[in-house]
Amino acid sequence: MSQQEEMMQDELNEAFWTRTDAVIQLANTQAEEADADDVNASLLYAAARFSSFLIAAQAEDHASLLHGRDQAVDYFANQFRQLLAENIDDYLENFDEYNA
Repeated sequence: MSQQEEMMQDELNEAFWTRTDAVIQLANTQAEEADADDVNASLLYAAARFSSFLIAAQAEDHASLLHGRDQAVDYFANQFRQLLAENIDDYLENFDEYNA
């Protein structure tokens, strides 16, 4: 990878973490006034709704959306499962630090 490509990747990674932190901050703010389980339910619904929007926006027509539905569900479910496992593992490794 060239230096320019590495710089572009760093900027993409920084943008990714900035967006991620903004969503987490919003959830934390909402959890100050709502039950954390309710905030989590809202986050899950919002992620599912936005992912559905992306899938539908990329479909050429109703038939292609229907044809790709199960593959899309599998993809996003597997991504969530992997990310959830990685984050739980992170909490396991840093339990005392995160819960201090």
